[in-house]
Amino acid sequence: MDVRWYFDFISPYAYLQWRKLQPMLDARGIVPVPILFGAVLDHLGQRGPAEIPAKRLSAYRHLVWRAARDGVAFRFPPAHPFNPLPALRACIATGNDPETIDALFDWIWGQGRAADSVEALAPLLQARGIDPQALGDPAVKQRLHDDTRAALEAGVFGVPTLAVGDALVWGDDAHDFALALLDDPGLLDTPPMRRVAALPEGIRRPRPPTAP
Repeated sequence: MDVRWYFDFISPYAYLQWRKLQPMLDARGIVPVPILFGAVLDHLGQRGPAEIPAKRLSAYRHLVWRAARDGVAFRFPPAHPFNPLPALRACIATGNDPETIDALFDWIWGQGRAADSVEALAPLLQARGIDPQALGDPAVKQRLHDDTRAALEAGVFGVPTLAVGDALVWGDDAHDFALALLDDPGLLDTPPMRRVAALPEGIRRPRPPTAP
């Protein structure tokens, strides 16, 4: 079964789930796929959690508390949201190497360092043997575009998302559900699951037109 983990380094929730997923990538056959979360939001005409002031503060406080509770090294970078393109492209330039993914997550969310430019990432790129010029390679940029487009076509609406076949499990808080689904794909074929899959909308609020 095809199992893909869609993520963006801009997401602290992706960092928290990565800490759990990394040890099981090979055993579970999980393929990490970096995508541009901003493009997902644009496609859906939505704002990100960090773009809603009250939600931003609530989420940030909860993240700090959760990481401390779970004993996970966690420190916000100098500014958030930030431009994740350099980190995403550095990841793709190495073929989405798990060790590089881990180093980038640790740099941004473990150490709280900036990653919004090639210059900010320069020490990490040097340590990992990544040529800074590779981040500007048209093939690297195209791969990010193509993988983001493929994620959208698969129905991805947020990060992190674990895609187990056609089923999408969104968010670090749904990690246990994702593992249960990996163990038993038939979990979605129970009567309660079939019922919610076919549940009609009772009402739909008017939606403002999306920006052109």
